[in-house]
Amino acid sequence: MTEQVSDGRARAARRVVLIDALPVVTLGWVALALGSNPEQTPAQRIWWVAATAVFALGMAWVLLRAFRRADEYLRKIQLESMAVALAAVLVALQVAAVLDAAGVVALHQVAQPIVIGGMAVWHVIADLRTRFTR
Repeated sequence: MTEQVSDGRARAARRVVLIDALPVVTLGWVALALGSNPEQTPAQRIWWVAATAVFALGMAWVLLRAFRRADEYLRKIQLESMAVALAAVLVALQVAAVLDAAGVVALHQVAQPIVIGGMAVWHVIADLRTRFTR
């Protein structure tokens, strides 16, 4: 009985994070689209920076809510998943910086997809760990 309650809690926590994060991730894709034009007007840059700032603040809000709602076990899983995702993002950003220095790719074009990909890695790892370890 207790196992069913904890599984239901974990499922509800995953669902709430997904529901909270969906509009924020959509805003991330909008910010990515706004920043994809290499020759932007000043107004387009302002919109791009504003969308990116709101995206970053929105993700901080989603993370704060997720941590406040989670019990100790789910917090541990979330922190470990975030650590793996952070490592992946740092490695990807380092590779992108080297490619930018070599003139292969522009760093500002790949920075946002790397961050969004890191969030996806975090969510997938956290979801799989909560499904298979309880």
